Amino acid sequence: MPEILLSFNEKNFEYDVYTLVKAFFPQAKIAVVYEDEESGEASRDMEMHVRRTTDSYVFAIREAGKEALSCSRPVPADAARSEQKNALKQLVYTMLRQVTGRELPWGDLTGIRPVRIPMDLLEAGWKNADIARFMRETYFTNNKKTALAIAVANREKDLLSKIEPENGYSLYVGIPFCPSICLYCSFGSHPIDRNRQLVEPYLEALHKELEFLADAMKGQKLTAVYIGGGTPTSVEEDQLKALLEKIGTGFNCYDLAEYTVEAGRPDTVTPGRLAVLKEAGVSRISINPQTMNQKTLDRIGRRHTVEQTIGAFDMARSAGFDNINMDLIAGLPGEGPDEMRETLEKIEKMGPDSLTIHSLALKRSSRLNYEIEEYSDSAFHNSEEIMEMAGASAARMNMHPYYLYRQKNIAGNLENVGYAREGCFGIYNILIMEEKQNIMACGAGAITKFVLGGRRIERVANVKDVRNYIDRIDEMIERKRSAVETYSGMK
Repeated sequence: MPEILLSFNEKNFEYDVYTLVKAFFPQAKIAVVYEDEESGEASRDMEMHVRRTTDSYVFAIREAGKEALSCSRPVPADAARSEQKNALKQLVYTMLRQVTGRELPWGDLTGIRPVRIPMDLLEAGWKNADIARFMRETYFTNNKKTALAIAVANREKDLLSKIEPENGYSLYVGIPFCPSICLYCSFGSHPIDRNRQLVEPYLEALHKELEFLADAMKGQKLTAVYIGGGTPTSVEEDQLKALLEKIGTGFNCYDLAEYTVEAGRPDTVTPGRLAVLKEAGVSRISINPQTMNQKTLDRIGRRHTVEQTIGAFDMARSAGFDNINMDLIAGLPGEGPDEMRETLEKIEKMGPDSLTIHSLALKRSSRLNYEIEEYSDSAFHNSEEIMEMAGASAARMNMHPYYLYRQKNIAGNLENVGYAREGCFGIYNILIMEEKQNIMACGAGAITKFVLGGRRIERVANVKDVRNYIDRIDEMIERKRSAVETYSGMK
């Protein structure tokens, strides 16, 4: 694993530069320091220095045994912060491109919401062609990613205009239990067989939080409900029914744009649970194989079979669900284009209504991160070829891209894309990405978001640990009560 020293002479834009360097050198160990902290003793494969002068940025690279390269870009000290950041990122990207001979598909963009750029420009009245030119010239995005971002922004803008998100709120409910914990997972889920004793106390606390929220939000329009996890369908049928009844009696669910429940693990899908979901008015479910390759499923700890995925999907269709999403992950250990092609062929035969393609992201708290040396030769094998293959498969199923986001340490410096057929677009996914509406969130680790004037977001987080959530539920409710009183009605 190569080692890189990244130094700065001031504390500004460190994360943006670090993320760019990591995108070009994904396997590198990068140490970020400031000039007054450098010892000069450690031996590194490469050193990179960012210096802010009176009227410019200077970026220098020294590889072991090679002559140093240096370049500068003028930018006044009193320039707007966004102008300074763009100038620095353009400088760093240009130098790293020269050193590595590589182009990144998203250019120097480091944020998780690249669609925000064309969305803002569309709302300001820009034309698609002008937006495309701006993105390519400012951020060096390639033609395909530029076109994808603009297409998604246009579709999101159209969908949002039909539901008037500013006049409502959405509800998220978290169930932090799963049949097993996948290799890549970082969501704080608990294996349900080892934690059965926590499920009922957790649900009791969750019901209490929902009761408070239903009363606090009375009279306000509820746009969408999303029950995620974990795997919500891992709880018992009667527990699932009680939860849905609590939501149905407490909140006005008669005029929802969408009601989603993640039935993500095929081994938790049963006729009884599907009947409970259908009776409660759930309109959209996710059955998520991640891959249709059995060797990979075993490797990542899914503990279900390809046949169970097909069976769960057929069961849901028979139960009357006509809006079924399936998630896939590109870049799983040991998988490349051939494995993705096999997976997509099987998915197409089933014919889901939406398909979400995630590029594997190495999360700090995942088992994969701790065991990365074991998988270093096979992990993070993702490419534009694979993502284009997935997009072509979605197109054959009459799906269109409708939401997009990126993550830290994402394989291939690529993206996550949601595709769907007309009428099956995931409304909640757009709302959470574009931050156009308040999201009231219940459960361990859930984060409530209040969307205020401009880009101001105020967050109220619940504790992540399930036991802490149960023991401190009254405190969680008081946090929400204070936030609702403070921010409700603010625009």
